[in-house]
Amino acid sequence: MKTVCCANMPFVEEAFSTLGETVIKDGRRICAEDVRDADILATRSTTKVNADLLEGSTVKFVGTATIGTDHIDADYLDKKGIKWTFAAGCNANSVSEYICAALLRLALRGGFTLEGKTLGIVGVGNVGTKVAEKAPALGLEVLLNDPPRQRAEGGDHFTSLREITERSDIITFHVPLTKDGPDPTWHLADTAFFQGLKKGCIFINASRGAAVDTDALISAIKEGPVSNTVIDTWEGEPGIRTDVLDLADIATPHIAGHSYEGKVMGTVMVYRDACAFLGRPADWDYEPLLPEPEVPEITIDCSGRSDESVLDEIISKVYDIEEDDRNLRAANADMAQRFDRLRKNYRIRREFRFTKVTALNGSLGLLEKLKTLGFTLAE
Repeated sequence: MKTVCCANMPFVEEAFSTLGETVIKDGRRICAEDVRDADILATRSTTKVNADLLEGSTVKFVGTATIGTDHIDADYLDKKGIKWTFAAGCNANSVSEYICAALLRLALRGGFTLEGKTLGIVGVGNVGTKVAEKAPALGLEVLLNDPPRQRAEGGDHFTSLREITERSDIITFHVPLTKDGPDPTWHLADTAFFQGLKKGCIFINASRGAAVDTDALISAIKEGPVSNTVIDTWEGEPGIRTDVLDLADIATPHIAGHSYEGKVMGTVMVYRDACAFLGRPADWDYEPLLPEPEVPEITIDCSGRSDESVLDEIISKVYDIEEDDRNLRAANADMAQRFDRLRKNYRIRREFRFTKVTALNGSLGLLEKLKTLGFTLAE
């Protein structure tokens, strides 16, 4: 059994070597010759999985350690009888923590409070659901937009995109990228979308870059409806446009979901699906390989401080989102290379639950917010 693996999957060699030979390569450089005699392809979104890559190969199973699948030609794989899978929800918690870190930092920079503002979530799958669960910890009211779920589930807990744009102080995108079907998301955020926003709206995209019309976003920033932007996913990445980068308040290289746990679980989910496909036991255990958290404990005195300032300080000790922003903006002639390098060599970022917080003089309300965000509280 031969598996060609993307190098940017933690423990991928350890996992798939239990099934046979492994070949580890940069995901963007995996080519047809690499997979010609392979049985399994385990990769991420930097590999375009299509006829150009797989035609004439012996690949029987493809697994992507990502929640998105727009880099996979599913019709081709289905036609060829190649089983494929993706890691739905593997990094949902990571993205939701990223959103919280970004919003708290914007509030601190801008001297405003999040309490009482309305957050519109466009796309309420695994990621959007996690964002909605954490939003009350920031004092946010939530509106949900997800037409496929609304049709399937009914009820009145979803709202229209128009109402989202009219009522939301903050809008965050968590949609897959689709061009066909009843709910295409390609350029969902277009000129009409941005013209319908409340003045001063904060706009966040941590889903797929092409869900946003870049020129329309630039106009919305320059002409006023959008006051602040957080961009993690970019149209045309890795060759992102520097004019957008210059306008964004927080800009990161598609790493919102790159917590260590999110990436590890992507590997684990693909490995387990491959084992199920092969009819073999998935007996490789990743837990003994996990490193100790860099910030296992935090003690903070909350006396005389707002909850938001306390939360921002705690989160920034675990995950400094501004470090990712600085790294992307650092001068480099080739932005595409920098973008890919930052993703490939991304630091170990542990999720909030691995840090125990002692909040001295913290109110019961603050403690509840910390629990909602996922932190472990000291007894």
